[in-house]
Amino acid sequence: MTSPISEDYDFSRYEPLGGSRFTEYKTGGSPYDITSKLIEQSDELARSRRHHVLGAMKHVWKSYKQYAFGKDELHPISKKATSNWGGMGTTLVDSLDTLWLMGLKDEFWEGRDWVRDHLTHDNVGQVSGFETTIRSLGGLLAAYDFSKDEVFLEKAEDLGKRLIKAYDTPSGLPHGSINLQSGRSSNFGWNSNAYILAEIGTQQIEYRYLSRATGKDDYAKKSERVFDILQKIQPSDGLLFQNIKDGVGGALPKFSNQKVSFGAMGDSVYEYMIKVWVQGGKKEPMYREMWDKAMMGMHEQLIQKSTPNGLTFIADRVSGHIDRKMDHLVCFMGGALALGAYTDPLGLDSKRAQRDLKTAKALTYTCYQMYARTKTGIAPEFVQFNGGDDMTVPRGAPFYILRPETVEAFYYLSVLTGDPIYREWGWEVFQSIEKYCKTKYGYGSLKDVNNPGSVEDRMESFFLAETLKYLYLLFDPDSEIDILNKVCLKLHCSFLCCLV
Repeated sequence: MTSPISEDYDFSRYEPLGGSRFTEYKTGGSPYDITSKLIEQSDELARSRRHHVLGAMKHVWKSYKQYAFGKDELHPISKKATSNWGGMGTTLVDSLDTLWLMGLKDEFWEGRDWVRDHLTHDNVGQVSGFETTIRSLGGLLAAYDFSKDEVFLEKAEDLGKRLIKAYDTPSGLPHGSINLQSGRSSNFGWNSNAYILAEIGTQQIEYRYLSRATGKDDYAKKSERVFDILQKIQPSDGLLFQNIKDGVGGALPKFSNQKVSFGAMGDSVYEYMIKVWVQGGKKEPMYREMWDKAMMGMHEQLIQKSTPNGLTFIADRVSGHIDRKMDHLVCFMGGALALGAYTDPLGLDSKRAQRDLKTAKALTYTCYQMYARTKTGIAPEFVQFNGGDDMTVPRGAPFYILRPETVEAFYYLSVLTGDPIYREWGWEVFQSIEKYCKTKYGYGSLKDVNNPGSVEDRMESFFLAETLKYLYLLFDPDSEIDILNKVCLKLHCSFLCCLV
């Protein structure tokens, strides 16, 4: 264990340490005893690292406040402000709970004042229902949950009553695109007008909370109907296909393609199975049963090993054939599997829970390797596992857009297992972000993770709302967040208290 990090630590001198280290973790075991003394040392070191993550947030927020306050995004090189998410102050709203958790209360209340005085949905046209729900509605509700300031709930209800109209379809599945002025909605032509699995199954936590907070159960009922339908059409192996179309003549909706993925367009429906169950106090068995059924199918069909070192990954399945690739998005499963194991009704010591925990650890090690094996120490959008060198960065997706899924998994496993290794890996990732993504006005995406000079003028709101938040919490041993009982953490941006 190293000494605490000094406040004037120079990140420019950091050099990525390379891959193929800590191989004792690759199979998902617990190679070391976690003693109270080891945890105490890790906590002391973490507090010194927490200071630097807080500094990163302050760096971004200073520029956002100066150049883009109330706009959807700040561009971190040009300092240009744009409103490409409908003009709803997306970065501000999305980041409110991060500000609160980091103790930046002055900045939080300044954000509240903007929400109170300037946020309106009256002039917003066509938006993604999914993205607006997880970034804007979730951000407002999380801010209300922490602060209990009614301004946030009022704005959330105004937004929610507009977004919920996307559910007014023959099947009750929500369209992907909705006009917040007219209420007209539709699916995306680029996806053959099909419903997207991840999008329809990643709104329930927000709407259930909105129903609880407002006393209006329509939000919960409409969103929960999605899982009622998915449960009826879930295949025997538990694995759901990505695209769905309405049934004919009142029949149930049907899957319309043959791709199964825990990455893009499929990922978060599985996450919401387990987290909606936790949100409801573990009293709604349908969600847990769907999760356990899907995890069985995943282990039987999609869990693969790389060559030559046997790294664990979750493959895609396309028309019955295994595609040996894994998106960065899939790394959320490290945290989700661990959460499922620690809350398993059969007990943590059960065979099922131990299977899921072992996979969580092994998968998270692979996700760490996705970072450690590149020149920048930063992971690409996805990797391929063909050939004899474990993983390769594909030509078509060598970029990094400041995604949070891996550091989220580090956080879950750190809290649940107490193993300091996840903080060590997280510190490596943060140092690489500081060295290769930091700009004068924020942090930029990388065009190519093997090209250290390829930072781009793009910074998604989820970098503040998720990536920095999970890094801060990873290094915050003094946090009161209780991920097993009191607070339902979700990947997509926000913290919401459970409904019990």
